Amino acid sequence: MAVPGAEELYESAPCGLLVAASGGLLLRANATACGWLGFPVDELVGKLRLQDLLTAGGRIFFATHLQPLIRLQSSVSEVKLEMRRRDGKPVPVIVNIAERTVEGMLMWQVALFIAEDRHKYERELMAQRRRAEELHAQHMKDEQELSQARAQAEVRAQFAEQLVGVVSHDIRNPLSVIHMSAAMLQKGVSAEQQATVVARIERSVGRVQHLVSDLLDFTEARLGRGLRVQPRPVDLHHALAESVGELGIAFPDRTIVHQPLGPGECRADPDRIAQAVGNLVANALNHGAQDQPVTVRSQGGEGSFRITVHNHGPAIPAAQMPLLFEPMVRGADVLAQGVGLGLFIVREIAAAHGGSVRATSSPEDGTAFIIELPRE
Repeated sequence: MAVPGAEELYESAPCGLLVAASGGLLLRANATACGWLGFPVDELVGKLRLQDLLTAGGRIFFATHLQPLIRLQSSVSEVKLEMRRRDGKPVPVIVNIAERTVEGMLMWQVALFIAEDRHKYERELMAQRRRAEELHAQHMKDEQELSQARAQAEVRAQFAEQLVGVVSHDIRNPLSVIHMSAAMLQKGVSAEQQATVVARIERSVGRVQHLVSDLLDFTEARLGRGLRVQPRPVDLHHALAESVGELGIAFPDRTIVHQPLGPGECRADPDRIAQAVGNLVANALNHGAQDQPVTVRSQGGEGSFRITVHNHGPAIPAAQMPLLFEPMVRGADVLAQGVGLGLFIVREIAAAHGGSVRATSSPEDGTAFIIELPRE
């Protein structure tokens, strides 16, 4: 069996073999290297440097890392680079470089190994790692959303339980009045007593109707749709004057004053505005000084319309101010009516008109609720 000569073994070695001067100029290249790179040997030897066969990123890496390492330790091993074929396509390779002195000349001995399979494996590995990171991030996001949804569900359940309890309590009183009044009518009462009993029933029915109306408005707002309004051109001064007049009839023993200022024309839903003002006036009457008037001031400006409901009396505690317009906030020191939805509904009515509501309160100046609405 004939043994191949050293030259034949060099040319057909299962790796690319290059010899270059210490500056990188190619002095020799075997057939394997030429085949992988697509260059005839005469276009490589004496014409190109090792660096010229690298991609742009590879040349930067070679100049900043590999060349200093070769000078420092005379060799580098298993370095992954991308070399540029003659047709411009990149080829991933693993490079070993050793610096040797041959016949007084410093040379680089270079061995190249094609790394297509390794490159493909690394790409797949990186893709799987990115996928794993994305799945982990999605999992964390899902966990967070699930935790938030669970917390919101618990809040909703607790809120519903509280709402049922409060409604049951608030509706029991007027129903008891209606029941007892009906029993009195069945037993027979004088004409004078009958008028009193009927009036008591009417007031209790009105309280129940107000409670049901608040609950319906709250449900609509809570579902995220906001309260429905039907804005139209209206003179709000006139609409509020009528509303204040009706409130005066409902509270005959109290003084409610209306002060119109500026133009009254505005685009709004007068029924909803009257509802909001009615809630604020009821709060003012219930929690303000009994011997002082409640003032409703409507003021038209250049681009906005302001409604202020003012009462004298004790100031709202500062700690309660941020909670005023939240649902189910009620108590002796918090201005709220019925099931604690009155001020929440005022806020929703203002928001439905593209406006806002705020409150100020001090012992010296009293308490004022200010609704700001756009004129259009």
